[in-house]
Amino acid sequence: MTTMTITASERAAAQAYLRLMETAQAVLSDPGLAPMAGLVLSHPMAEADEALRAAGLSGNEAHLLRLVSHLRVAGPATRA
Repeated sequence: MTTMTITASERAAAQAYLRLMETAQAVLSDPGLAPMAGLVLSHPMAEADEALRAAGLSGNEAHLLRLVSHLRVAGPATRA
């Protein structure tokens, strides 16, 4: 496995993105919540947008996805 140095702001952005994706999956797979997806997802989307801006990752999806992949492979202890 390649070692990757991740800054605190990059880690926060990747974690916010993961939270958004996990929340979206949960909301959209629940027929009772799906109609309220916009309302339920507004906070996680805002959090992810802010974290991406703070880390300088807005518009740099390739780097963000590498960070997310690294956190996923590294496991929950690294994501915490």
